[in-house]
Amino acid sequence: MERRGFLATAAGALVVSAAAPAYTPTKVNLESRAWFQDAKFGLFVHWGVYSVLGNGEWVMENTKIPIVEYEKLPARFNPTAFHAAEWVAMAKNAGMRYITITSKHHDGFAMFATKQNRWNIVDATPWKQDPLKMLADECRRQGLKLFFYYSQLDWHHPDYYPLGRTGKTAGRAAGGDFNRYLDFMDAQLTELLTNYGDIGGIWFDGWWDKPDAEWRLERTYSLIHRLQPAAMVGSNHHRKPFDGEDFQMFEKDLPGGRTQSYNAEVEIGALPLETCETINGAWGYNQNDKRFKSTKDLIHYLVRAAGHNANFLLNVGPMPDGRIQPEFVSRLAEMGRWLQANGESIYGTRGGPFPPRNWGAVTQKGNRLYVHVLDWSDPLLAMPRLPRIKSAALLKDGRKVTVRDVGPGTVLELPAGEMDPIDTVVVLEKAA
Repeated sequence: MERRGFLATAAGALVVSAAAPAYTPTKVNLESRAWFQDAKFGLFVHWGVYSVLGNGEWVMENTKIPIVEYEKLPARFNPTAFHAAEWVAMAKNAGMRYITITSKHHDGFAMFATKQNRWNIVDATPWKQDPLKMLADECRRQGLKLFFYYSQLDWHHPDYYPLGRTGKTAGRAAGGDFNRYLDFMDAQLTELLTNYGDIGGIWFDGWWDKPDAEWRLERTYSLIHRLQPAAMVGSNHHRKPFDGEDFQMFEKDLPGGRTQSYNAEVEIGALPLETCETINGAWGYNQNDKRFKSTKDLIHYLVRAAGHNANFLLNVGPMPDGRIQPEFVSRLAEMGRWLQANGESIYGTRGGPFPPRNWGAVTQKGNRLYVHVLDWSDPLLAMPRLPRIKSAALLKDGRKVTVRDVGPGTVLELPAGEMDPIDTVVVLEKAA
């Protein structure tokens, strides 16, 4: 993931647009997009050899570890407590519909059985197993879709040259053939798209490291769409979507948010949207990061994402032994219980007739509007004028709610003493 301020150069944008002719998605791809928008909630997993050090996924770069030292880590990476069935069941019980996991992060270490080099979990660790294959099989058994995160940036590969804005302390020899690196990348993507059954898509990251490079995006995206036409392509490049992409993601920001410097100039495109966030402050396992967001805060983020017409991809960073720390597990279980009661107002919805407000958000599905009152204590709630409403009631028990049109707005009269401490959901039925 991008951790520092970054604005892509205009030159980079020109290179990309010149490299990618018009893309027409297939029928099955459009069906995947619709499924994706209905799914609303997914699990993000940042797991790699970096977890051994317990200091996040950027530890190689942040602490300036050279390759010769970093290559000692796989001998210590032996995740014997990993159980794919437990991970997938945890996600499913949390109400998540898909999982996106790091197949290769910026350190170049592959978490799958690649034949392109030996810098991978099967060849370089004492465990010698392929967790992505186990997860792919288990996701099929339990009915979740699996997406693969793939870093285009690589601090380890000798042909990732010339260097971008990162990786300058890795101790690589000068020189290399970037086209040969892109061939390597496409070969690994081919493995991911042919050895693991049908997958949900590829979640790219790292383009921002070399925005003025010729990334051959048309060739790579076409490869993905040819091998798996239903698979969706997205890229965390912090720009409006490039041609050939199928969804747009926002890192640590709701769509249109500007809290992170790398989102300062991001335009919202016309594709399905997704926002990703962490439970503490780290993506990869960080043993000292205790900044855990509350379950209430995470539910509010999910609701606001849905109100922005976006999915919520919530991250966990597993420990080096393959376990997921209990603070994450408990919060996911609590979110799952909330969704069992309130999922109607999230799954299959689209963003409301107006964007989220400070007090909450609105989602909609068919002839129903779901008003999520997250932070409001007064008995009257004024909103922009809604279509004519024939009935209104609390989702939790069907108690009637009074609705009045007042001037240019619509006012809800909320039942006294019935405000939910997390989210008071009011269901409005539109008149025919």
